[in-house]
Amino acid sequence: MSTSPSVVLHDVSFAWPDGTSALDRVSGAFGRGRTGLVGANGAGKSTLLRLVAGRLTPTGGSLAVTGSVDHLPQRLTRAPGATLADLLGVRVTRDALRAVEAGSVDPAHYDAVGTDWDVEGRAAAQLAALDLPADLDRPVTALSGGEAVLAALAGLLLRRADVALLDEPTNNLDLDSRERVYDVVRQWHGTLVVVSHDLTLLDLVDETAELRAGALTTFGGPYSDYREWVGTQQEAARQALRTADQALRKVQREQVRAEERFAHSRRQGRTDRAEGRYPPIVLGGRKNAAERSQGARRDALAGRLEAARATVDLTADAVRDDDTIRVDLPDPHVPRGRRLARLPSSDGRDVVLQGPERIALVGANGVGKTTLLRGLVPRLTVRVGYLPQQVDLPEDASVLDVVRVAAPDVPPGEVRRRLARLLVRGDTVDRPVGSLSGGERFRVALARLLLADPPPELLVLDEPTNDLDIPSVDRLVGALTVYRGGLLVVSHDGAFLDRLALDAVVRLTADGRLEQVA
Repeated sequence: MSTSPSVVLHDVSFAWPDGTSALDRVSGAFGRGRTGLVGANGAGKSTLLRLVAGRLTPTGGSLAVTGSVDHLPQRLTRAPGATLADLLGVRVTRDALRAVEAGSVDPAHYDAVGTDWDVEGRAAAQLAALDLPADLDRPVTALSGGEAVLAALAGLLLRRADVALLDEPTNNLDLDSRERVYDVVRQWHGTLVVVSHDLTLLDLVDETAELRAGALTTFGGPYSDYREWVGTQQEAARQALRTADQALRKVQREQVRAEERFAHSRRQGRTDRAEGRYPPIVLGGRKNAAERSQGARRDALAGRLEAARATVDLTADAVRDDDTIRVDLPDPHVPRGRRLARLPSSDGRDVVLQGPERIALVGANGVGKTTLLRGLVPRLTVRVGYLPQQVDLPEDASVLDVVRVAAPDVPPGEVRRRLARLLVRGDTVDRPVGSLSGGERFRVALARLLLADPPPELLVLDEPTNDLDIPSVDRLVGALTVYRGGLLVVSHDGAFLDRLALDAVVRLTADGRLEQVA
């Protein structure tokens, strides 16, 4: 890797229009090569990428980028009437090319084409490499979430920017599609910064950068090595804190014993004066000497005590105490054998979910898993808690108002308490939803589900781990494994599904059949 950085940040700060700070004086650099950018939900990773891409402007500090920048956002905009050519970013060039081929001599068309006379051929080749059909007129709305991400990635490869920024590129992708993304990352030339919670992807990078508590820490290796290094550092930090605590307690005990000796000396002096054992001049001299000695001793102990406390504070700062979400799913008391949902199969072999069963629905991108859920949920007659793949919340409404719509009878204080357990706290509760990170938006949607009264008898979750950091996924798994209602989950995260103690795994095929695979 080159030692010359492609992106340099110096004291970069960013605040939303309402004054909420997203980043505060972040400094660091991204060099040529592949960097995995990690951090807890809400740390500001997506905001940082948007700043580097020029989609946001820093409110403080400076940011310098060498060369052109391209950005694959976490959420792709699917405008009405948009086609695959729009998603690839070649619509304008392609239209100009067609105009020239039809006989246009307008200089604007030639300027739009530039040197990209082979744009359609290159686009078809990139789509084919990612196993996507090369129909550039295909409506974006006809693409699955995974197909849209792969197509947007193909556009990024076409444009060949000097600096590429990927925000959660494997979200919504099946295993085969993820492998294609992994291949792209393995072969990447230039500067690539990837925000992801995908452990496999993060182990393909050259460097790992963590955004935490306003600081950007860079480590020369993939995420698994970084995690091991952090674990070693944290064990050393905890040991240093234990040692500092012991040293502080030792000084505190010495201070207590010294004060006891000083008190004994004062009592003895009073006794000597009362009994007239020594002349007054001798007693006065002794008193003055004792006070000077005691004062010097107190000053020395106070200095040692202050130094010991400072050491404890310093070592405590090095110990991570990161919060994680607390997911408490209420017990809906679903009896065994009660039919909760019927999943339709094109061959008539429908799958029935009953009682507190857990079923995972899997399948390749584009076969219709999300479509099946969308059609299924409105027809169910049981209480359903549905978390869609794309959390649709009103952008301008505050977090508190959005959650209270789902729980109008719950006092605002209780709503705030529930949100705090999901790490949505303080001023964030009053912020507009549109200013939240993906993980924060997910937690707001999760709060709406948790506040339902009576609680849902069936949870329907579509790719629930997309916007969660690794510790939060752990908490979600813990809650779902003890949930007493039914669970229907769509996920391409095999590690997540393996931990759910599923009763069945059902695959949806391209022709609409349901096949039980486990």
